[in-house]
Amino acid sequence: MIRTALTELLGIRVPVVQGGMQWVGKPPLPAAVSNAGGLGVITALTQPNPEALRTVIRETRAATDKPFGVNITILPSINPPDYEGFARVAVEEGVKIFETAGNSPGKLIEFFKSRGCIVIHKCTTIRHAKSAERLGVDVLSIDGFECAGHPGEEDIGGLVLLARAAQELKIPYIASGGIADGRGLAACLALGAAGVNMGTRFMCTVESPIHQKIKEKIVASTEYDTTHIFRTLNNTSRVFKNEVSKQVVAIERRPGGAKFEDVRDLVSGARGKIVFENGDPDYGIWTAGLVLGLIKDIPTCEELLSRMEREAEEIIGGMAKLVKVKAKL
Repeated sequence: MIRTALTELLGIRVPVVQGGMQWVGKPPLPAAVSNAGGLGVITALTQPNPEALRTVIRETRAATDKPFGVNITILPSINPPDYEGFARVAVEEGVKIFETAGNSPGKLIEFFKSRGCIVIHKCTTIRHAKSAERLGVDVLSIDGFECAGHPGEEDIGGLVLLARAAQELKIPYIASGGIADGRGLAACLALGAAGVNMGTRFMCTVESPIHQKIKEKIVASTEYDTTHIFRTLNNTSRVFKNEVSKQVVAIERRPGGAKFEDVRDLVSGARGKIVFENGDPDYGIWTAGLVLGLIKDIPTCEELLSRMEREAEEIIGGMAKLVKVKAKL
């Protein structure tokens, strides 16, 4: 058994967190991840309102007696969701672990900490991580350039970012971006992380609530099958490279650049949701990380985490054998 600050804090067996993912973090997946020994996470903003979140929390609790969390991501929006309502309902339902992300999370973090909750906050820079540390979060999730979704604007890869975190941070942190197996878990532990966060890898599991054809598309893809959109808008997002994302990039590269209004219809969240429902990978924008190149199968969450745990233990044990004790003269 691999014991870290993360497993001790959260009461889980395997130091793996399933990141909150829009349209994916529904009860079957987080329940399966938690039952397999990791930390499953419900995505609040997948639900239309706080009362709907209350329902899925209850559904998840009926499917697992293990710890699970709720993700609340603060996103730029013309009509902002009821973040406070989502947070209040989750706490009322007894959720004790939260994953936060996005801009200005201070009020949410203050509320959760005042209720005795554990907060994992996602960051893409050490600067932001230290700011969140000062706000009192318990664990930081450090997102490297390899991650799906928003990697920030600094383009710092995980190898350097995690080593910098070890130098600068005083609280535990986990690694996010580019992790799919026990080798990645062992590497992140060696870099000082207390565990890992996985998104795209968990999309491609039996219990993931997305269309089978999308899972098969993930298996068939490589690390070359993602692209960045919104680079010229300073809101970079790594997504699957398909016909829609190629159009968005082409519009952004036009002389004079582009405004969000120029691509609004192409990047509609509703279209991205339908991708996961109808199985057409070219229907809309959907996020995926460079880890596509490492995903070769569609296991159950139990099979995935058991395999990762075994691989990481073997690798860590093998590394220990590289150290030769000098004979005393």
